[in-house]
Amino acid sequence: MRSRLIALILIPTVLGVLVGAQQVIASWNAAGQYQRILDKAELSASVTEVAHQLALERDLAMLYIAAGRTPEREEPLREQFVVVDQATADMRAKAAAITTDHGESAWTLGRQILTRLPEIGAARTTVLKTEVLALPTLSRYAQIIVAFQQFHDEIAQGGEDETLAAAVRALSALAKAHEAASQQRGVLAAVASAGRFQSGELDRFMAARAQQESELEVFRSVATLEERQAYDDTVTGTLVDRAEVIRLRALALAGESGPIDIAPESGEDADFWFAAISGTVDGMWAVQKRIGASIIVQGRTLEDAARRDAVVAATYILLLLLLVLLITTMVAQSLVSPLRRLRREALDVAGSRLPRTVRRLRETGDESTLTVAPIDVDSYDEIGEVARAFDEVHREAIRLAGEESRLRANINAMFVNLSRRSQTLVQRQIKLIDGLEQGEQDDRRLADFFALDHLATRMRRNNESLLILAGQEPPRRWNHPVGLADIVRAALSEVEGYQRVAVEITVNGAVAGPAVSDTIHLLAELIENALSFSPRDTRVLVSTGTIDGGIMVSVTDTGIGMTQNELAHANERLAHVPEVDVSASRRMGLYVVARLAYRHGIRVQLRSHETGGLIAMVLLPDALLHATSPAYPTIPTPPPSGPWGAASRPNRSTTDWPSFALSLIHISEPTRP
Repeated sequence: MRSRLIALILIPTVLGVLVGAQQVIASWNAAGQYQRILDKAELSASVTEVAHQLALERDLAMLYIAAGRTPEREEPLREQFVVVDQATADMRAKAAAITTDHGESAWTLGRQILTRLPEIGAARTTVLKTEVLALPTLSRYAQIIVAFQQFHDEIAQGGEDETLAAAVRALSALAKAHEAASQQRGVLAAVASAGRFQSGELDRFMAARAQQESELEVFRSVATLEERQAYDDTVTGTLVDRAEVIRLRALALAGESGPIDIAPESGEDADFWFAAISGTVDGMWAVQKRIGASIIVQGRTLEDAARRDAVVAATYILLLLLLVLLITTMVAQSLVSPLRRLRREALDVAGSRLPRTVRRLRETGDESTLTVAPIDVDSYDEIGEVARAFDEVHREAIRLAGEESRLRANINAMFVNLSRRSQTLVQRQIKLIDGLEQGEQDDRRLADFFALDHLATRMRRNNESLLILAGQEPPRRWNHPVGLADIVRAALSEVEGYQRVAVEITVNGAVAGPAVSDTIHLLAELIENALSFSPRDTRVLVSTGTIDGGIMVSVTDTGIGMTQNELAHANERLAHVPEVDVSASRRMGLYVVARLAYRHGIRVQLRSHETGGLIAMVLLPDALLHATSPAYPTIPTPPPSGPWGAASRPNRSTTDWPSFALSLIHISEPTRP
């Protein structure tokens, strides 16, 4: 019942827990995903810093090359080397933390960043040690910066937040616009320093301007109002306006094919342009950092929210489990406790109280003192109704047991009455036959009298079996020990077909007087059973032997035997005194033997014979035995014709042992009912 109740409540609970667990797992996985997005956003912030500083290094390198590699231009360039190295060290550490869990593309770009970092040193060497021109230097640095900036697009990969994805697209577009503005700074600075546009520089300058405007359009289309406002507020002012004027003047002079003087009022056109356009570039960088910080905050917020959702869901599930456990315990306790009491007391009634009551009824027959204690279940539900119904069953069982006890007592009384009446007639018949035997001289008629005496003796044994089944004491008792050989002779006198019995008594011993009658009866039942279930042309052997604790009398036949199940069942009945039931009519001898053996502590066991048939082994304990001085001789087997078929008058010799046993029984019997 408990398991069924648990299953009844557990199934929907498990389903709810599975759904909740899926939510917990999904929230936890989302938290892990946002953590990885946060890692990529932090690397993106480092990329923004490195790209800005590296672009500045590139523009200074182009100015250095265009100015003829003078020491005055080299010093600020080398100072920028240190700043870039510091920025790349932080980016290298964060790029190394990107794994395949962050996405295959992110991992590939992270490896690409680490691979591109040594190219910065190679570019520096080329600038300082060779005569490379400004435009190739721009291209080389631009390739490195573009490779770095590709990582911006990987930030939102794996996430499902649209706001975060839009911020990432705005950051990527602004980073590209920043790079285009920086390239314009480097190209025009080199042009201003050289005083004219070199081959390809004008096209590169105009392409960078076009890319800047295109990327800004993309930025404005995907950026939020707040981000656009931040850009407008930051990338503005005098320097931005001045840079736009200088750019337009440079384009106008380039069309006139004359020298480029972008700032007539200034003696250093390159520095003047560099400072002006840096206002735009630095402003874009500031907006990039602001958007990058916003992305980091969003990633951290989403991660915290996902982890909080996972914790809340797990807490709810735990509370649900505790609530279900509490409800299950309460409901199960309210059902299982009465059921356990009902089961415990029902088993006690069935296994102890009712058998004890039935046994008391059989022993005393007094029903006045018998009461039925109700089962301790006082509920009014179905369990209580079952308990009351079982109480009624208990009362009805006791009532039926009482009726059975009365019926058994009546049957026993009938057994005793009929047996004693029959015994009286049999004893009178035996006395009459004894008188006729004493005065008879004719041998043939004397043999008939002996046969009648033998039949009467067998009838008396059957009457005594009825008394034993009724629980009465034996009517015949001896006051002195009787030898074992005489007991065997007396047992043979009470069976039919004694001529087929071979007796080998080789043990010196006698049985105590109070047990003589029952021992004779017990052996007679076993011998008759062996004769009944063996072919008429075979013999039954009665032999003795000594073992520890007493004398063993064996009755061996070569009959049909018994199956192992029948043999085990029969030995079980012989080992424990059986109750008289319907099967007693079919195996009355087995019941009689078991009761006689129990009465005197005799052990009886049946075993299968190797050549077929059975061996009935009877252990007479030392408590029943009395030693006698003469050794008992082996009693010879009588001839097949029997003593009654002899032509001469039967005598009381040892060869005529059944007749002698009859006389022994008649003479040694002290009382006769």
